[in-house]
Amino acid sequence: MPPKATIGDIGTGPRILVDADACPVKEEIYKVAFRHAVPVAVVSNSHFRVPAHPLVRQVVVSDGFDAADDWIAERVDGDALIVTGDILLADRGLKAGGTVIAPNGKPFTAASIGGAIATRAIMADLRAGMGQGSEHIGGPPPFRKSDRSQFLQVLDREIVRMGRRARPTPP
Repeated sequence: MPPKATIGDIGTGPRILVDADACPVKEEIYKVAFRHAVPVAVVSNSHFRVPAHPLVRQVVVSDGFDAADDWIAERVDGDALIVTGDILLADRGLKAGGTVIAPNGKPFTAASIGGAIATRAIMADLRAGMGQGSEHIGGPPPFRKSDRSQFLQVLDREIVRMGRRARPTPP
């Protein structure tokens, strides 16, 4: 199903695509994007406040399964940096040539994504097989202040790297 609405297009060149519905680091993303003048697409299934800034585009998609993921995945190339905790979206982004960072600052890479997908599948099977009592298996650890700091460092480093790659070298 196509998105309900998109507000502008994020364009080409270095850009940040945010899987925003459960993203705890949106403010940090804006801070880094403004400092480096990098456009941001904040993609979600519902409206929420985003800064009124020319570099920020809010994209509200339908509430269909994976609608936000699909919108993001369709726009990924080597100049896109995706912020998501969704392992399957991370895999799609990496396969399309993008850079992917989790909100805790952990980069997803071609070397790490297979293990992350396998762990996700094992945990889903364990939860499904346990029935009652599966709530004790849990998910990721709680988000910490150190995660936020790590995310800021990694995001800034990757944006600088992407900017260097995008600038042509003088003759």
